[in-house]
Amino acid sequence: MKKFVSILTLALIALALSWQASTVSAVTLQDLVRIKGAEQNRLVGMGLVVGLPGTGDGGKFAPTSRPLANAIARFMDESVVAAELKDSRNVALVTIEAIIPASGAAEGDRVDVRISAIGPAKSLQGGQLFMAPLTGPLPDSPVFAYASGPVLMENPMSPTSAIVRKGAQVVRNIRPQYVSTGGQITLVINDDVATIPMAQTLASIVNGRLSPDGPNVAKAIDQKHVVIDVPVFQRRDPVAYLAPVLLEYIDPDLIDVGARVVINDRTGTIVIKGDVQISPVVISHENLTITTITPPMPVVPDANGVMPDPGMQSFIGVDPERRGGTRLVELLAAFNQLRVPAKDRISILRRMKESGALHAVLIEE
Repeated sequence: MKKFVSILTLALIALALSWQASTVSAVTLQDLVRIKGAEQNRLVGMGLVVGLPGTGDGGKFAPTSRPLANAIARFMDESVVAAELKDSRNVALVTIEAIIPASGAAEGDRVDVRISAIGPAKSLQGGQLFMAPLTGPLPDSPVFAYASGPVLMENPMSPTSAIVRKGAQVVRNIRPQYVSTGGQITLVINDDVATIPMAQTLASIVNGRLSPDGPNVAKAIDQKHVVIDVPVFQRRDPVAYLAPVLLEYIDPDLIDVGARVVINDRTGTIVIKGDVQISPVVISHENLTITTITPPMPVVPDANGVMPDPGMQSFIGVDPERRGGTRLVELLAAFNQLRVPAKDRISILRRMKESGALHAVLIEE
């Protein structure tokens, strides 16, 4: 009996580990898409930064003196006029912008705001943002938040731009709009995996989950969008309708994005996705020469009769039994052998793409 229990226990453990390995190696649909209508939103406004140590607008900059006069008239002295404030240099007119996350914001939430001077102010250092309303970017938008608070400088080299931490308080709920007026939800596929086969695969997965026995409810309309028709009785509860779909696991083998090369100038990194091929080519960059032509082209002297430095030459041979040409990974291996700097590698890849020798989508981050 004990032996039977041990065998059963081992079997259950093996099954659990197998399931865990399969799920860890997979990705969920929500990792590959976003929902149209659930994007970041911007709130904008204009206001005054007060309390500056003589570094504000001042002078004859009427766009600052007029709103300042209006504020004083509202709270203190109705007789004040803008002309009386022309020498006030402790105030600056600024633009205000707050970014609302894709998840939305509820009444009472606070978010950071960024401000930028638009007049002759020299610096916003030490100022305080006077309370100002923030609306949506479209005309006739209602007020969604009010902004105020102490100004913090992020970059001393840019003294007329600053941030107010948690400076805007939301006064009206901002919710994502998942369902269109026509009763559809649109899944927007991430750029790095957006292909026509990928869109069709995701549409099939959605149909298999939401309508396994009935007519299809999801359709790929291009390489980036999958549209789902939502039943009328589900349109008031789109979250419950869509949540199981977004949690569907997808085998990574089904995520075929084709040949892609991602380069990053700042970090000097090169990421290859897929089996990236390159055409027969001779690369000459500064004192570097690499050829993928079989047999290699003969080395010839330059105009002064000087032969190229043999220590900076490389030949990448092609196995005649192998289908296809030279692979990009082989070129990168040659770069490593010759210790080619990252910036030169990236420059060469750009030129190869321009000449049609690099057979992949080149993405620059």
